[in-house]
Amino acid sequence: MIAATQVLGGPGPRQPMTRTRDTFNLQPLRAFRAVRRLIADKEDTAQVFEIMRALSGDAIPRGYRRLMSTPEGGRIAYERDEFAERLSDPAWLAQFSPGTVGAAYREFIAPRGLSAEGLAEESRKIPEADVDAAHPLAWYARRMRDVHDVWHVLTGYGTDALGEVCVVAFSYAQTRSLGFAVIALAGARQLRKAGRGQPYGRAVREAWRNGRAAAWLPAVDYPALFALPLDEARRTLGLAPNPAYQAIPPQHRDRFNEAA
Repeated sequence: MIAATQVLGGPGPRQPMTRTRDTFNLQPLRAFRAVRRLIADKEDTAQVFEIMRALSGDAIPRGYRRLMSTPEGGRIAYERDEFAERLSDPAWLAQFSPGTVGAAYREFIAPRGLSAEGLAEESRKIPEADVDAAHPLAWYARRMRDVHDVWHVLTGYGTDALGEVCVVAFSYAQTRSLGFAVIALAGARQLRKAGRGQPYGRAVREAWRNGRAAAWLPAVDYPALFALPLDEARRTLGLAPNPAYQAIPPQHRDRFNEAA
C-alpha cells in the first residue's frame, strides 16, 4: 500500500511571481460568444476550452510556478508524465483494486463513454494549435485538462449539468483561473432560471468553498493517488462532502438545456 504522504507534499517555499511572455491577453468578447454556445449545448465541450483560452490570463504560468515550489513538484515536472496516456490505457487502469481511486475512475468513465483522449481531442478544436507543444507550460495545461474527470471522482460530483458546474466552481477555487469563474457563474445562472425550487446556488457555493478548503490538487502525484482507497484519498486531500448537491434530486440536476 502506498502511504498517503507519498501523494501530496507540503506547500514549500513561495517563489517570486513574475509575468512571462506565455501569459495570454484576456479576450472577453471571445469568451462571451463561447459561453453563449455552451449554454445552447452543454455537451459542446470545445467551448469550455475556448473560454479557458480566452480568459486564462496568467493562470497557467502561475500554477506551474506554484507546482515547482512544492516538494514533489520539481520531480513531477521533470518526469513530465502525459497523464492522458495512462488514463487511456485499459491495462493500466485494470490494475487497481476495488475501492481505490483508480477503480472509482474506471467505474466512472465506463458507463458514460468518457475518455481522457476524447477530452484531449476536444481541446485541439480551438484555433490555437499549441496544445500539444513540447513546452513546460503546455504540459502543465494538458495536466490540468487531463485531471478533470479525476476531480469529478474525488469530489463526488456527477456529469449532470449541476455536477459539471460544481466541478468548475471547485476548479476556480483551486486555480483562480477566470475562465472557470465565468463558466461557473453562467452555469449557476442558467440552473436558477430553470426554477424547480432547488438550491442550485447553494450547491455551487459549497463546491467553491470545498475547493478553497482542500489541498492544492495540481500538485498531487496522481499515479500514486490511484492506488489509494478513495475514502483515504479524500481524507488525505481534505475533500469535504457535498450535501447541498446530494440533496437535490438527480432528476433536477440536469436542467441546463431546458433553461437555455
